[in-house]
Amino acid sequence: MSIIKWKTILLFSLLVPWICGGCQSKNDAMINSSTVKKLDLNRYMGTWYEIARFDHSFERNLIRVTANYTLLPNGKIEVLNQGYKNTPDGKLKIAKGKAKQPDKEAPGKLKVSFFLFFYADYYVLELDKDYQWALLGSSSDKYLWILSREPSPDQPILDHILAQAKSRGYDIDKLIWVEQ
Repeated sequence: MSIIKWKTILLFSLLVPWICGGCQSKNDAMINSSTVKKLDLNRYMGTWYEIARFDHSFERNLIRVTANYTLLPNGKIEVLNQGYKNTPDGKLKIAKGKAKQPDKEAPGKLKVSFFLFFYADYYVLELDKDYQWALLGSSSDKYLWILSREPSPDQPILDHILAQAKSRGYDIDKLIWVEQ
């Protein structure tokens, strides 16, 4: 093999891990993304209010955000997310999707898709025993949501959820509180 090919291979082998390492957050390794051990999908279905979230482009500037989940006969989940742009009188944005529970042994690790067959992590990290609030994330530290069955949960409940998120390694100062 020529010296140029060897240099190319060596350079490539050094650059690929460096480039790919830049794609992953340094905090990902510090995040505890373990999920709930039990999840009764029937109890989880229905309307949830988005209380807080990390900022991301697909929900930017949305208020009065809700997520509605419907269990279908085939075991899949219909997802309907909606929110208003900037004000309660703003444009209603609706996102219809689907979710699935790919592994019954890991019931809190769901997958959700809003476009064709491209699925993303939907991890139920914490869940109230009465299914009144949930802390959601993914395998990355870039996504975090607080959902509640009520548009305005009591402050002690929020404090408990925030403590759970913080103990998992999330930067709770990055949360955006959603106007309901």
